[in-house]
Amino acid sequence: MKSALCAWLTGLAITIPACFAAAQEMGDAKAGFAYADGVCAECHAVKKGQRVSPHERAPAFEVVANSRGMTETALRVWFQSSHPSMPNLVLSENQGDDVIAYILSLKNPR
Repeated sequence: MKSALCAWLTGLAITIPACFAAAQEMGDAKAGFAYADGVCAECHAVKKGQRVSPHERAPAFEVVANSRGMTETALRVWFQSSHPSMPNLVLSENQGDDVIAYILSLKNPR
């Protein structure tokens, strides 16, 4: 499932014009963690070092961050698409920027 998700996200990311990605601003990772810990943690493991989520089908944020090809654009597309296994959350633009910044802050250095 993880590899299919990564392939799907990568495919979508390639189709988004570069100017769209360049126009986006990164958010505040601390605010993103606060949001994730209050809202997303019910299903997802949101903290660094947590690899197992409370809901078995919800990937840990650290796993998402370190998925091959994961970018700001891929996460932005993911948040703007509905998913049958997730509640239909509506994040403000700032909240989305913050959560994306937080998830990307969990990437392991390469």
